[in-house]
Amino acid sequence: MGIGDVYEVTVGDCTDVHYVDTGMYDVAEYGSVYIIDAERPALVDTGIGARHENILSAMESVGIAPEDLEVIAATHVHLDHAGGAGYLVEDCPNATVYVHESGKRHLADPQRLWEGTKHAVGDQIEYYGKPIPVPEDRIETLTDGDVIDLGDHSLDVMHAPGHAPHQVVFYDPVVDGVFTADAAGIYTPATDEMHVTTPPVNFTLEGALDDVTMLQDLDPDILMFGHYGPAETGDKLETYAEILPEWVAEVERKREELGDDEAVIDYFLKRADTDLWGERKGRAEMRLNVRGVLVALDNREE
Repeated sequence: MGIGDVYEVTVGDCTDVHYVDTGMYDVAEYGSVYIIDAERPALVDTGIGARHENILSAMESVGIAPEDLEVIAATHVHLDHAGGAGYLVEDCPNATVYVHESGKRHLADPQRLWEGTKHAVGDQIEYYGKPIPVPEDRIETLTDGDVIDLGDHSLDVMHAPGHAPHQVVFYDPVVDGVFTADAAGIYTPATDEMHVTTPPVNFTLEGALDDVTMLQDLDPDILMFGHYGPAETGDKLETYAEILPEWVAEVERKREELGDDEAVIDYFLKRADTDLWGERKGRAEMRLNVRGVLVALDNREE
């Protein structure tokens, strides 16, 4: 597997769905965007703006021309999931971007989101590409319970605000699969492991666990992770429900012990897993996740 490669989803009874390794952060097997070759062709997410050409190439390999794309379904507006929306709308003249109602303003005017992302990710911002606006008349807002009709497929919209208030997941009943965004954590197919994602500033443990419970109640056959790729559901949701509170408790204990947030971050950075995504991304991922928990703990005390 490599950056820019396109794969058919063959898990379970899935049909008509492909995914592309977007090469996010110049790392393979971290960011995926899904292509649904339906009567109304669709993308689920766009990846970062700097990599939008990979999406167009992937569509071409599946047989979808830019003018044929009708739906860009954004799970949420974080720039690793929707940063390419403005670029793809320019290249795909008949596509409409679907996003949760609370995220529309960030797609129409991404400047505030861009500044917040720079603050959150630090020097990793060099990988992103500054987002460009999506014209408001090319945006369709979503809320919990809506359905995006793709003809021979559909995307049932389920609000999942534990990671971010503008996050939704999409359930495709035809394949019994969920496009999980960040609601089910991060999955690494190379190691068959689950990993937490707890970035600032909107992560809440209670909300994130509620999202996992919602997915467990749905009981899909397939989880299609934004990070990274499709997998049989198996016990992955149960595993995530276990490791998420354990992680938050570990950060909370270390804060109580050290009494200084920078010292807490430094402690965990020394223990960052640098084997999966390399030293730079591994440390950046750890920093982001620790900071997100610290912010959530502060908000809980208010």
